[in-house]
Amino acid sequence: MKKIATGVISLTLALSLLAGCGSGATETGATTTPDANAPKPELRMLGFQKTNFDPNTDPVGKFLEEKTGYKVKYETLPIENPDDKLNLLIANKEPYDILKLSASQYTRLASQGALEPLDDLLKTYGSNITTANPPEVFDNAKIDGKIYGIPEKHPKAFVGQVMAVRQELLDELKVGVPTTIDEFYNLLKLIKEKKNIIPLTGSSTPSMNYEIAGAFGISAPFDDENGKIRHRLEDPGMKEYLAFMNKLYKEGLIDSEWPVNKAATAKEKFTSGKAAIYETDFASPPSLVAALNKTFPNTKLALIPSLKGKDGKQENWLQGGGISWYIGIPKSSKNKEAAMQYINMKLQPEIFKELAIGQEGTHWKKDEKGAMSPILPKFTEDRNNSDWFMTSTDSKNFGDMWLVRVRKDPLVGSTFEEIQKQASYSKQDPTLLAPPMDVVANNLQKLTKMETDYMIKAFAGAEDLANYDKFVQQFMSQGGSEVLKAYNEWYATAKKK
Repeated sequence: MKKIATGVISLTLALSLLAGCGSGATETGATTTPDANAPKPELRMLGFQKTNFDPNTDPVGKFLEEKTGYKVKYETLPIENPDDKLNLLIANKEPYDILKLSASQYTRLASQGALEPLDDLLKTYGSNITTANPPEVFDNAKIDGKIYGIPEKHPKAFVGQVMAVRQELLDELKVGVPTTIDEFYNLLKLIKEKKNIIPLTGSSTPSMNYEIAGAFGISAPFDDENGKIRHRLEDPGMKEYLAFMNKLYKEGLIDSEWPVNKAATAKEKFTSGKAAIYETDFASPPSLVAALNKTFPNTKLALIPSLKGKDGKQENWLQGGGISWYIGIPKSSKNKEAAMQYINMKLQPEIFKELAIGQEGTHWKKDEKGAMSPILPKFTEDRNNSDWFMTSTDSKNFGDMWLVRVRKDPLVGSTFEEIQKQASYSKQDPTLLAPPMDVVANNLQKLTKMETDYMIKAFAGAEDLANYDKFVQQFMSQGGSEVLKAYNEWYATAKKK
């Protein structure tokens, strides 16, 4: 198997993983239907940790046992150093039957021979799984042409961020929400002149402001340029964006501490009134308003979406829609067939829907337009942690179900709906459903940090934009070209399917 270098694993671990052997249908190629009346073994599942959460006492776990007949013992990885713990458990051949893995965990364990190839098991026992997920989703999970993990697709592509400003501040300054980059620039100048506070704050995590960058045609890390994938650093708009941010920095229109601010620091400056504008995600307004109300009672947020550039450019990043998790069956499992049968049963449409959002009339309801919304507090009590139990999704219908969760808080729901008005001019990253690749795993984290560090320095003038092309050359020489080559080879094939 082609090695995917996503982490360092000891020789002892590697040998123990490679020593694992398969059983059942994957070895015999059996295609018989399992006996529905046969005794079902108790299964053991390992997933990620959530604060104040015990899956063994959660209502979803009890619901699944009733509907499938499988008793499952659930365990979670620690919040701190989960990969180290996972490596140790797998090295010791702990008899897990189902693993819910991040992309990096999946590629690492698959490359080390720790996961069972699932192609035959899926053919024999996975009809619901293969029906619920289109072929391109499974292509994402292939390593050397084989599937080692069932993909759990993110429910919905969405615009995730927007700039926020207190509405009363705009009213006081007698201005409306800016829609163009020039209007935004003038608003920042007015705030500095009239209010003597930081006009716009931000942080090094993340460093990019997408509503501003969109005015220069910059959004997702990768885009499609005439049928080929390129990195956004190759787009001339990136240099223009950095020059604009540097202009704001020099004129005192953005936070002078932006390069060193942590995300929490920038948020505190906004909620305390030290800064006027702050980029937020759709889920944060309730906490922002609660904090703002301590200083500004009864405040309301005005949202500033992506700005139009001088040439009419307007863009944002359409995030989500990719693969959130991979569900693996370890080589050491003694219940491989049963594990696949259990995962498959959970994707029966009605079982999955009740797993995801519960029962109509008890956990959720429809309004006059047919939109689903949660019944509180019952939905939160019984389905707040349903995502933990998912082992793949009904990719066609889960997006609408997921909106029930978004609407748990009216302000989150209304903010989400408002931000999605940008979707028509927002772009997805074309690499979203690319399969795991060793060259990407080896380089992307390093390259992302290179880009982030450079942007922060460019904001503050510590990097001369006259040398921008030299930085791009350095970026490409340190793995960028290899990543683009791999993505484009995949993309050329993917577009033909």
